[in-house]
Amino acid sequence: MVTVKITFLGTGGGRFTTIYQTRATGGVYIEDKIKIHIDPGPGALVQMHRYGIDPTKTDVIAISHSHTDHYTDGEVLIEGITNGGTKKKGYLIGSKSVIEGFNQYGPAISKYHQSLVEKSVSMDPGDAFNIGDLKIIATKSFHNDPTTIGFKMHTSSGLISYVADTDYDDSLIEEHKNARIIILPVTRPLGAKIPYHLSTKEAAKIVKSVKPEVAILTHFGLKMLYEDPEYQADWIWKETEIKTIAAEDGMVVKIGKDIEFL
Repeated sequence: MVTVKITFLGTGGGRFTTIYQTRATGGVYIEDKIKIHIDPGPGALVQMHRYGIDPTKTDVIAISHSHTDHYTDGEVLIEGITNGGTKKKGYLIGSKSVIEGFNQYGPAISKYHQSLVEKSVSMDPGDAFNIGDLKIIATKSFHNDPTTIGFKMHTSSGLISYVADTDYDDSLIEEHKNARIIILPVTRPLGAKIPYHLSTKEAAKIVKSVKPEVAILTHFGLKMLYEDPEYQADWIWKETEIKTIAAEDGMVVKIGKDIEFL
């Protein structure tokens, strides 16, 4: 089995964590035979430099929706992939709002930058994108950008699910079942639910039903950081009896036969 590597280039999310950079907002980087950068928000390039990841080597940029904490560094990353726009390569996949624009949302990536990559793909829930041996399926989300999607990735080391910003809905269980690792954006802690986002309690419901090998929490708002993400992860672990980790900026996960945290 090929070892897949996940690097958390940022574990912050929401307006004020992003504004103050209390945690970085660089997104999630997955290295398999194909390299994927998910939701490259503000500071993604700085974080890539910090952790020794070459932005020109990325194959796919995947953006879940048109909120700034998820897409801001996307255009510069496209310029990196395409050697400053001189070589047409790489892929951009994203929600309808990211690629086409929807009502007041987007398009988050300009038509010019979309023209630089080999292919730009607008995805709805259930759509599949294939590149080499990698298959990415867009999943449902329930967010205030109504076109928001998550990503379910069939990698060399099994299924990795990135849920994306969403409110809770029972259908998310079916969307992400069979995931070895589920990455959950948990913006709010216990007792502090807000619309269109998961809190710790809703995240626990998903983890308990999906039954991944490991659940990883990320995308922490300021209140979540104040209430301690590690405490929230431990609460989910106790409630579900499934290993649950609160990601840290720069955390690396290696997935082969076993799952290691570095």
